[in-house]
Amino acid sequence: MSYFRKNSGTGNSSQTANTPLRMKVLVGVIVILFAALIGQLAYLQLFYGSRFSAEVNATDENTMTKSVPRGVMYDSQGRVLVGNKAENAITYMRSLSTTSKEMYKVANTLSNYIKITDEKPTKRQIADYYLAESSRAKKVLAALPKSQKKSSLSTSEINDNEVAYVENTLKPSLNSQEKTAALLYNMMSGATTLSTINLKSSGLSNKEIAQVGEHLSSMPGVGIGTDWNRYYPNGSSIKSIIGSVSTTKTGLPRDSLQYYLVNGYSRNDRVGISYLEKEYEALLKGTKASYKVTSNSSSEITKTKQVYKGQSGASLKLTIDAKYQAAVTKALKQQFNSALSAGAASLSSGAYAIAMNPNTGAILAMSGISYDPSTGKITDNALGNINQSFVMGSVVKGAQVAGGLINKVITPTNNTLPDTAIYLPGSPVKKSVYPTGTFSSLTAASALEVSSNIYMMQLTLRWVKASYVAKQYIHMPQTAFETLRNNFAMFGFGQKTGIDLPGESPGIQGASTDSNGIILSGSVLDESYGNYDAYTPIQLVQYISTIANGGYRMQPYVVQSIGRTSSDGKHFYTYYNKKPTVQFKIPWTADELAVIKRGLYQVVHGSNAWGTAHALKNVKPSISAKTGTAQTFYYNTKTKKSTDKELINETMVGWASSNHPQIAFAVVFAGIDPNKEGNYNKNMAKSMVTTYYKMYKGKFSSTN
Repeated sequence: MSYFRKNSGTGNSSQTANTPLRMKVLVGVIVILFAALIGQLAYLQLFYGSRFSAEVNATDENTMTKSVPRGVMYDSQGRVLVGNKAENAITYMRSLSTTSKEMYKVANTLSNYIKITDEKPTKRQIADYYLAESSRAKKVLAALPKSQKKSSLSTSEINDNEVAYVENTLKPSLNSQEKTAALLYNMMSGATTLSTINLKSSGLSNKEIAQVGEHLSSMPGVGIGTDWNRYYPNGSSIKSIIGSVSTTKTGLPRDSLQYYLVNGYSRNDRVGISYLEKEYEALLKGTKASYKVTSNSSSEITKTKQVYKGQSGASLKLTIDAKYQAAVTKALKQQFNSALSAGAASLSSGAYAIAMNPNTGAILAMSGISYDPSTGKITDNALGNINQSFVMGSVVKGAQVAGGLINKVITPTNNTLPDTAIYLPGSPVKKSVYPTGTFSSLTAASALEVSSNIYMMQLTLRWVKASYVAKQYIHMPQTAFETLRNNFAMFGFGQKTGIDLPGESPGIQGASTDSNGIILSGSVLDESYGNYDAYTPIQLVQYISTIANGGYRMQPYVVQSIGRTSSDGKHFYTYYNKKPTVQFKIPWTADELAVIKRGLYQVVHGSNAWGTAHALKNVKPSISAKTGTAQTFYYNTKTKKSTDKELINETMVGWASSNHPQIAFAVVFAGIDPNKEGNYNKNMAKSMVTTYYKMYKGKFSSTN
């Protein structure tokens, strides 16, 4: 026992002896590390203390913008067509450090004081609002399967899974106040940092303004400001030409989102989304007011200074007179309703009328109506003049005769052709409206007066050098369609006119060959008198203007000048005036042109019993014109089927006065019952001309 005690004692003595040494080493290391740390801190304090202090107290500068009123549009006489009506608005500015939690709180608070009843939140908006509350978001995340929240997924993917769970599984039901809060929250979330958006402006009551004003301190970012809405003090008949503007709720169009963002727009900015509002967006939007915002290291705004007060959008003065536009629209509706009452338009798709200054290309009026036979509903569709195509019939014959003259198939002194119908193997006879054999031959001018289809076909056979034996065969060269279409294209047919409105159609070109690549010879003949390819009303008025003014194809336009409206709204200062643009000069001689003009004058003033517009002979001032009809069928847009019932497009083009053209016009009544054909096109033409000259009485020195 003593042996073991002795050894045990010896072991304890050795351990006791070694412990102070280890402690000394450990303490020494610690002392050295502390000394190094203190030394480093002293070094940083002495040499970099001022720099760190500056960084702590540093401020950051950012730019804040605010929208300005959109440009005004005037008619040719200075009347406001579309302006801005100021309204009170509840606004919101998202700060640099605003969190989703804070926006959720503000939205709930604000929903106590205002209501949004004209819009319902979408499923996605409800889900986003639901997940903005942290406790609910945690429960949803916990409920997700592991595969939908694994670490390999991105944050956005997990969020999408959470949204889907809320939409499809929880399907939360919100009361009216919560729906308003959901809409507010989503608008706030979509706001760009330091940009001001409107949460509500339309229908804002005085009570709502007062309540919000009393509680602004409890809703960071919310304010009371002014907003503007487009209004139309001279009626909405021209609204479809002007176009529309998006709302702060819809914001930037999705299909052009990146374009607008790159160009400095905010997601909630309102932009032109159709026609003139869209075409001239860059000018109409103006330049936003700019503010320099200073914030501290905690992202709190400490100072706001205006750098640029902003500039309202540029104003546009149009070529269209609001009163004349209204008169043309009224007359068009009256004529169409007359056609409906007579049973002639029961399957019609609508009617269109357009007037242009033939010397400049300025559009004087553009009216249109669409008709739905299945519902009987009539709607304004002025833009149908540029985006709706129709087979126009004989109105194009002036261009066909011009082609024959220019290409020396006929001449001013030798243009008589036999009026012999065309007989093709296995096809109905191709003839004019009047009985076969009525005329043995016709001159070019007489052919225009009586609207001879035969003359145009006989001209074509000679022009394209076709081989033809009645009832046996006809051989057209492969270039026949190209020959006729190139000639029509000189007058603007089959191509966009270049009008300063988006969405213009070039028309519709029929097939040139069959499935075997063989040219459709009969269709070439149909093309020659306007019964094959389809054109737009604006192409018609450009074409007839080209004849009226002596051969200059003018580019149509609706914006005459661009400028600035004075702050009191009483003056318009012009920056830019549109100059007429000649797109092409027809290469005819004066004598060749005289043949065509004589024929179009005789359409109205001739003595042949088969003349097509003699009913307008006594109209003052004198009218030169061409009528047309073309076969068509009713197409049901709902069933996507056409009926077998044959209809006609009733058309007319012309100008006045005959010797001093000041107005050119084109009229189309689509899908009229041929058994109940009336004078709707002629009545419309008369109204357009007489109203124009009455309205501008004394403006023109001669009206002969």
